[in-house]
Amino acid sequence: MTQTTPAGVKIVGPLSPAALEVLTPDALAFVAALHRQFNPRRVELLAARTERQKRFDAGELPGFLPETAAIRSAEWQVAPAPADLNDRRVEITGPTERKMMINALNSGAKVFMADFEDALSPTWENVIQGQINCSDAVRGVIAFENPDGKRYTLNETVATLLIRPRGWHLVEKHVLVDGEPISGSLFDFGLYMFRNAQELLDRGSGPYFYLPKLESHLEARLWNEVFVAAQDALNIPRGSIRATVLIETILGALEMEEILYEIRDHAAGLNAGRWDYIFSVIKKFAKNEQQILPDRAQVTMTAPFMRAYTERLVRTCHKRGAHAIGGMAAFIPNRRDPEVTENALRKVHEDKLREFGDGCDGTWVAHPDLVPPVLEIANDYLGKQPNQKERMREDVHVADSEITNIEAPGGAITEAGLRLNISVALQYMNAWLLGNGAAAINNLMEDAATAEISRSQIWQWLHHSAALDDGRAVTRELYVRMRDEELAKLGGATAERYADAAEILDKLCLSDSFIEFLTLIAYDYLD
Repeated sequence: MTQTTPAGVKIVGPLSPAALEVLTPDALAFVAALHRQFNPRRVELLAARTERQKRFDAGELPGFLPETAAIRSAEWQVAPAPADLNDRRVEITGPTERKMMINALNSGAKVFMADFEDALSPTWENVIQGQINCSDAVRGVIAFENPDGKRYTLNETVATLLIRPRGWHLVEKHVLVDGEPISGSLFDFGLYMFRNAQELLDRGSGPYFYLPKLESHLEARLWNEVFVAAQDALNIPRGSIRATVLIETILGALEMEEILYEIRDHAAGLNAGRWDYIFSVIKKFAKNEQQILPDRAQVTMTAPFMRAYTERLVRTCHKRGAHAIGGMAAFIPNRRDPEVTENALRKVHEDKLREFGDGCDGTWVAHPDLVPPVLEIANDYLGKQPNQKERMREDVHVADSEITNIEAPGGAITEAGLRLNISVALQYMNAWLLGNGAAAINNLMEDAATAEISRSQIWQWLHHSAALDDGRAVTRELYVRMRDEELAKLGGATAERYADAAEILDKLCLSDSFIEFLTLIAYDYLD
């Protein structure tokens, strides 16, 4: 099959019927124009990340920016929430896979975030089919039929749809603009906008997004400039786009107020992306031997630095009229083991009680079965009110040192924790390489953030020869032995894509330098 493309644009991926449907000449021209206008600044901002990291590697700790103090002290508000984004008490997330999207939209949650980022393995087929699935969902015609004949369609009432494009650091290698891979962020965002923005407005909604991995207000400013340009090019009113920013980096936490300010005319809220946040903490301080976290399971939301970050998020959002959305409950109910399910639901209950008690207006779940119990907790707090933005949390006063002091009292590094990190990283990367970015592992719905935490902890423990609680140092030899043992438990290197998963994990953990994102090297293993 062939496709006419605009000058300077080349499709490297296979031209399936689905790709031809999505990548029309006009759609390609739209995303290419966005790339040409904004990619140079994207590249500059990524270079700025690298320069900042050099300072942290030298032992410097970040803090609130003195040059933006006036923004933090000024009086300003974000734009009012649209009607279908005013009540966000329970949100569900998942990849843009057809059946999962239908189940999520029908789950009873108020919002569904369809994910082109951490929950999606970015195979060419997944990325293209995801755009078709989103367009069908917008129009209410998405349907799926199992091989056994069972058919899935949308209910009359469904969740409000939000889209998470890939982060600024990622590219889409299957489409070249002027000889370079197109920005993954602009590709995902631009295609969704071009195909659906006017349709959404005609239906009384709008193009709504979640923005991942921001590390500064300047990166938010770039998104706002993209929003303005896209709306103008499509001849739709400015402010039609609404974006919720995931505060899932420690630098984002230190600039969350400035981030909201930069997108204030398009802002819908902030979300406490807790798993990526923990990964960000490890990554930014990876070479600082004074900033080493214990086993992942021991870094809970009650740790002082995690409490500081989440309470500041609620205070910031409500001060500025934005929604504060709590973190993910990743548990998958186990119908074969009621005791496991009961214990997990108890922890979910405690977690969500804390979030709504802190003032959150909504929270995340990863599985439809969690929507009813979490919705019950939300309803107890909110009643018929759509949110609790009136809770200003003026009692919250967080110093930047409370965010950067990452102690987890009582925590330890254990053999079990090291083994779990190795096993989970291998299992997730195997699933990702097989095309599944939302993998069920140990009764949890895991995305890339889990593997990022796991491999970054291993790298840091190895780099500093950290001591296990039994006195042994974490060494290369210990890692290799445990990697082989955990790999054998999973079926060995000949099973599925485990040989590639082990090779990638070795690159990530044994490299002299810290590799910023695992997806940057794992992407080369995808067709």
